[in-house]
Amino acid sequence: MILRQLLALPSWAGSVRVCSGESGLDRPLKTVKAALDASGAPASGELVVVVRPLGSDWQIDALLRRCADSQAAGVLLPGTEPLAASRLLAERLSVPLLVTSADPLDLLVDARLALAAPDIDRAEAVLAAHRALGERLRPPEEIVTVLRRLLDAPVAVLDGRGEVLAGELAEAARVRVHEPVPQRVALADGVLLAHPAESSVWLAAELTGAKSPRADVVAATLAVAAGAVQRWLLAHRLELERDARSRSALLGDLLRQDTEPGADLRRRAADAGWRLGGWHVGLRIGVPADVDTVSRTQEVVRALRAESIDAVTVEHGEGWTGWVTFEQEPTAERVRALSARLRAVHRSLRRTFDAHLGVGRPHADGLTATVAEATDAARLAATRPETGHFLHVDQLGMAQLLLEWTRTDTFEPAARALLAPLVSVPGDLIRTLAAYLDAESSLAETATVLGIHRNTVAARISRIEQLLHVDLSRPDERLALHLAARAVILARPAE
Repeated sequence: MILRQLLALPSWAGSVRVCSGESGLDRPLKTVKAALDASGAPASGELVVVVRPLGSDWQIDALLRRCADSQAAGVLLPGTEPLAASRLLAERLSVPLLVTSADPLDLLVDARLALAAPDIDRAEAVLAAHRALGERLRPPEEIVTVLRRLLDAPVAVLDGRGEVLAGELAEAARVRVHEPVPQRVALADGVLLAHPAESSVWLAAELTGAKSPRADVVAATLAVAAGAVQRWLLAHRLELERDARSRSALLGDLLRQDTEPGADLRRRAADAGWRLGGWHVGLRIGVPADVDTVSRTQEVVRALRAESIDAVTVEHGEGWTGWVTFEQEPTAERVRALSARLRAVHRSLRRTFDAHLGVGRPHADGLTATVAEATDAARLAATRPETGHFLHVDQLGMAQLLLEWTRTDTFEPAARALLAPLVSVPGDLIRTLAAYLDAESSLAETATVLGIHRNTVAARISRIEQLLHVDLSRPDERLALHLAARAVILARPAE
């Protein structure tokens, strides 16, 4: 506040007159203090209110000089106007010299109330926000409605990308969401205020025109409301995690079924809103381990809905497992159209986090087969940037799926155990075995690939059969050893 604003108060405007020093009326006014005489040392920004007439003019002059030295706001004298010399001194020092016929103490009280008005306004707004938001948990939409009524200004809740989750805000994009601290951004006709509720959720309000001076009050109110948003987020997170665990457990039970699900499992699926009948097309979205799948589920659901895909989506491991259900067996054209829309979903998700997506074939009355295919396709898609990390199982051959199966956690230890007798024997027998089976048991081709003599290959193959007690002329044993050798060789770079 400045002294000129204080003079505009009704009680001051009618009873206080500026005798001299008008050039200093725009000095900051920080406090108003009473003085019995001229002996005190005023502080910077202080208006000295003399409560009784001073005995002589030299005391007024001395007080004016001390006010000038300390950059005080001015002097208010009771009674009659001082002599011309004092008025000239005040003018020269640019110290406002005021005179009043009213009770100085009454004016002092009014001035202090005016100075405290912003703090009182802020306290009243904070208390009102506490009363309105502190009784129960409220979702963001209700919090925005309450704040809009309290602040009489546009308010919104924003996500970590600056997009509006609730409410409306014209300048939401101006919030620096990568800086989780309270913010104040100047606008053309006002100010934008933002307060983080957590690192990925913000409360923001816009003040324009005559409302801009209330920025401090609104900032304090947003800080209180941010606590209400945090409480709702924590409660909502617990609810989401309970629901995610329940859905994930139900999906796991369904995928473990080798036969028709029992009545209890069907009832649980029905309670979850899942259809087990019909034709299902599975999908699997895989993500890095550091992605919070629970908090991102709604983002996945929104991306699917944006492409008009009605899918069940379940947090499952490091990602999401889902499926789309058709009443009748879908035609190849419908499956291709679904795959194209899922590719669009995948592109949308990859704008915010790394993801790979696999799609299974249509299967009737059961999720296991199509979800398994989608999982295999997703696992392959993770290593295929040339396909955009998206694969439909129809794009894969059986050999690729078998090879991918050899990379599972359960197969690799078994493969290592099966080939363990070959590890300590000279001649890199595992690589020789893989090359021999790749060459369809041709000694000459194997020798060419390895750069050794065919007799050496023959000796090594004989040694392998002895160590493993197998007959490589038998197709089943060749297939098992081929997959095992491939699994061990593929795992070598990671060791």
